[in-house]
Amino acid sequence: MIVYVLRRLAATAVILLVICAATFAIFYLMPADPAQGACGKACSPERIAQIRTTLGLNHSLLVQFRDYLVGIFAGRTYGTGAQAVQCPFPCMGFSFQTNQPVWQLLTDRLPISVSIAAGAAVLWLAVGVGAGVVSALRRGSIWDRTAMVAALGGVSLPIYFTALVLQYLLVVKLGVLPYPHFVPVSADPIGWAQSLLMPWITLAMLYAGVYARITRGEMLDSLGQNYVRTARAKGLPEPTVLRRHALRPALMPIVTIFGMDIGALLGGALITESVFGLPGVGKLAADSINSADQPVILGVTLFAASFVVLANVMVDLVYAVLDPRVRAVG
Repeated sequence: MIVYVLRRLAATAVILLVICAATFAIFYLMPADPAQGACGKACSPERIAQIRTTLGLNHSLLVQFRDYLVGIFAGRTYGTGAQAVQCPFPCMGFSFQTNQPVWQLLTDRLPISVSIAAGAAVLWLAVGVGAGVVSALRRGSIWDRTAMVAALGGVSLPIYFTALVLQYLLVVKLGVLPYPHFVPVSADPIGWAQSLLMPWITLAMLYAGVYARITRGEMLDSLGQNYVRTARAKGLPEPTVLRRHALRPALMPIVTIFGMDIGALLGGALITESVFGLPGVGKLAADSINSADQPVILGVTLFAASFVVLANVMVDLVYAVLDPRVRAVG
């Protein structure tokens, strides 16, 4: 198991380095001037020239990339003398529009994105997997048809439509929930949950339908396998047969898509955060694109990609727990 984990971590380091290099090259080889992107749309030529020198854009691309990597692991100083700007470890760039390190901007917004992703994930897993299992066990029943129609409807509805309908019903008409805003969970756990319940429901409606349909299909496939019939023939209790022999293999594809989904959402739920006005990582990315703040866009891209890669590593480790054959192959 240790060798398996070390192999996955080594592969992850290589993948992150490749992503970092590719993203850096894309942003710095574009026709647009990186100094103009760092300074913003309304910036004087003198200020652009100063930022070009501060960022070291007069050096080769390889030197710039080396300095960028060193900054991530050891911090970095932009410029020299009185104009020097300190960017502490881990330095993923510096926004000259806001005069803040990109890492600080990301970590300030990350608790909001994590809160949205975590709460929604709990809802869509509980509802989606639960509905899929019950539908598989009651195949062809009214419950099965109703659940699958509801799942299809949830997947079909756009996020912004669901969000606006929930706001109108729960906030304007019924007044049972406050308008979404972020309250730190450490300050007020109940207020934190109440303020984020609508974003959770909005995201959960989108994902739960997918999970329900996949779980149903995988459960039906597992229930038809020989090892399930053998377990029943041995006289094992039905709950044990379902839990250990039918549900466990059915969870493999669920683990795969869950890792991808949660990794992407930790990098920011752009539409949900924008509709509800929550200043998460996704909203930061949208604002940075509108203001052409290139260092922040680059930092958010790498940040989100890192979450997706790390989530896939976690998926591999869960695979090894669910199926020992994975460890042997890996």
